[in-house]
Amino acid sequence: MADTESSTNNVSADSPDQQSSQDSKLEFSADEEILITMVYNLVGERWSLIAGRIPGRTAEEIEKYWNSRYSTGE
Repeated sequence: MADTESSTNNVSADSPDQQSSQDSKLEFSADEEILITMVYNLVGERWSLIAGRIPGRTAEEIEKYWNSRYSTGE
């Protein structure tokens, strides 16, 4: 029973941490921004290839960053 309570507590404790870590991951360093731009110019919108060059980043994060930064208002 203690194991069940511990697991339940870990899940609820991890949820806010996961949200805040996701928010902080959307902040990109200057080096990451330069790398994203350079690789984008080479391969285009191939987000998984770009993310493969930046440890700890997902294709979704890269795409969300790019679209928020460089999207055109058509």
